[in-house]
Amino acid sequence: MARNTDNIERDIEAARDQLAATLDELSVRVDPKRLAENTKRSAVATLNEPAVKFSLIGVGVVVAILVVRKIVS
Repeated sequence: MARNTDNIERDIEAARDQLAATLDELSVRVDPKRLAENTKRSAVATLNEPAVKFSLIGVGVVVAILVVRKIVS
C-alpha cells in the first residue's frame, strides 16, 4: 500500500514540529541559571529539614568547643 506524497510531507512536518518542541524543552532544562536555581532550592530545602539542621548545629557546637579548648590549653 503506497502512501501519497502529501501524507509523507505531513508526517515529515509533524516530526519536525515535534523535534523543535523537544529541542526547546531541552534548552530550557539545561539552562545554567535554571540549574543553579534548582540546585540552590534543593540545598536550602535539605538544610531546612530538622534532622539536618540540628545535626549541623551540633557539629558546629562541638567544633567551637574544640577550638576554644585548643586555644585555652
